[in-house]
Amino acid sequence: MPRRQIASTVAGPSERWRQLAGTALAPGAIHFPRYLPLERQRALADRCRALIDGEVPGYVPVVRGGGRMHVRMLCLGRHWNGRNYAYEPTRTDFDGLAVPPLPAEFRRLAGEIADLAGMRLDADLCILNYYDRDGRMGLHQDKDESGASLAAGIPVVSISLGDTARFLFGGLKRRDDVRAMLLESGDAFLFGGPARLCYHGVTRIVPGTAPPELGMSGRFNLTLRQYDILNPAP
Repeated sequence: MPRRQIASTVAGPSERWRQLAGTALAPGAIHFPRYLPLERQRALADRCRALIDGEVPGYVPVVRGGGRMHVRMLCLGRHWNGRNYAYEPTRTDFDGLAVPPLPAEFRRLAGEIADLAGMRLDADLCILNYYDRDGRMGLHQDKDESGASLAAGIPVVSISLGDTARFLFGGLKRRDDVRAMLLESGDAFLFGGPARLCYHGVTRIVPGTAPPELGMSGRFNLTLRQYDILNPAP
């Protein structure tokens, strides 16, 4: 699979306009290719590394039914429990540690991208996943946030760093047709409004496609969400 090189120079006006305007896959679902310039990617990747290898480290979740996920996960702000598919303040499904706080810069970045799509997101949690060369994620819906948040169509913002992922995006039913696309380092993807509960997943990682300046292999994916719209984060 061919690799598109990420330029280390500043994008020209027409290219930057395309990055900021995004490409709509469906109403409420927008892809922002190469949204983050290389300098922001590097800073964000360094932050993700420090967090996932920190005092409250990432781990491979075991989900309801006993299966192991194919990613290493760290939740920030609120912890997603893979055994009962609910959010909680401590990691009761793993080590009992309190969930680390959501960094303010992550929250600002999510809001920035949502603003471009004409939506509002005051993120109060992030699920940070690390995919190695064998990482993948089956088709699923992000539907464990509060009923009020889901009903309002508050978007999820996804940010990709490192190796390219083959991403699937479908409809509101599992059997709906899916569209396959590549998410590359620096890409942002948003789905909210009528697309908020669309099925999506990752079928494979393309090894060796991360920008060398990031000094990493594999892929970080940040999905920023807003669980609580009645009591937003301060």
